[in-house]
Amino acid sequence: MTISIEHPADTSVATRLPAISQMVGVGTAVSGTPISQPELLGLMEIEDPRVRSVYLNSAINRRHLTLPTPDAAGRRGAEPQGDLLDKHKRLAVEMGAQALQACLKRAGADLSDLRHLCCVTSTGFLTPGLSALVIRELGIDPHCSRSDIVGMGCNAGLNALNVVAGWSAAHPGELAVVLCSEACSAAYAIDGTMRTAVVNSLFGDGAAALALVSGGREAAPDGTSVAATGPRILKFASYLITEAIDAMRYDWDRAQDRFSFFLDPQIPYVVGAHAELVVDRLLAGTGLRRSDIDHWLVHSGGKKVIDAVVVNLGLSRHDVRHTIGVLRDYGNVSSGSFLFSYERFLDEGTAAPGDYGVLMTMGPGSTIETALVQW
Repeated sequence: MTISIEHPADTSVATRLPAISQMVGVGTAVSGTPISQPELLGLMEIEDPRVRSVYLNSAINRRHLTLPTPDAAGRRGAEPQGDLLDKHKRLAVEMGAQALQACLKRAGADLSDLRHLCCVTSTGFLTPGLSALVIRELGIDPHCSRSDIVGMGCNAGLNALNVVAGWSAAHPGELAVVLCSEACSAAYAIDGTMRTAVVNSLFGDGAAALALVSGGREAAPDGTSVAATGPRILKFASYLITEAIDAMRYDWDRAQDRFSFFLDPQIPYVVGAHAELVVDRLLAGTGLRRSDIDHWLVHSGGKKVIDAVVVNLGLSRHDVRHTIGVLRDYGNVSSGSFLFSYERFLDEGTAAPGDYGVLMTMGPGSTIETALVQW
């Protein structure tokens, strides 16, 4: 396979920035059963009106979840940590393989074209890593180089993109894929407490893959060429909010004898207050202002998080329509959420040559990650 890179004619400072690599394909997959918030409340037998309000006011219609099998009485109990790890391994490989294949199909590529696979997950721990398991599952060339990013949380998709874009730049014409596979059902606490309600009401299972290639041509035996029509990646910017390092965390819950994810209720306001800072740094030196950004693809972190970003960056609801739609239909699918939005954006077909876009993810640290791209 040969992928040719086409650059738009533009004389802006940002356009003259050297492209790190180009996004040439995306694919997503889900697992489990689609379930609405009222249905989930019924299955979990939650009657507390305060807890119910968290679910019912989440701006989520449905999510895909793989819940434990009900017992003889029809009740679903908490799963031991070992069972959750098994669930993560099974779902992450299944969803990941489906998303990767969908991504390569959209890029006009085959599994045999893949030269580097980077897998991202935070909903379980595996050794060997997810990348090795996916390579075995799909029969990918065992010479394919790989990397795994584990435990960084919802922001990790852009962390991986940053790293793999560097690999891509060092290997012109070779295909790399970032694969985010999050079995959030494997990090689920079956109870009706307010502490877990924030998490239980939010996350869903999902995987997303993004294909990258840098400039140049790779000799192909059949002489074929695939036009790379996706956006060029121009720049990254990050911000670690160290004073809020414990606001989002996944650690051992001694009371439940399992890992448990915690979200501080104040996190939307923490993220919102720092969003402007990191976006301004991203645009610094490019000659661009926020008003020059045509498209915003933001992590579906939750209703309050999205609202905080919109207010602090002066965006419209239309600017984050894909983010809102993904939250509504899938919930927060962690590290791959922004790629679900990117897939919807591509399907919409509204990008024009020369348009600028900002990708933004948020997660534990607390961290905000951004990337500047151009079509």
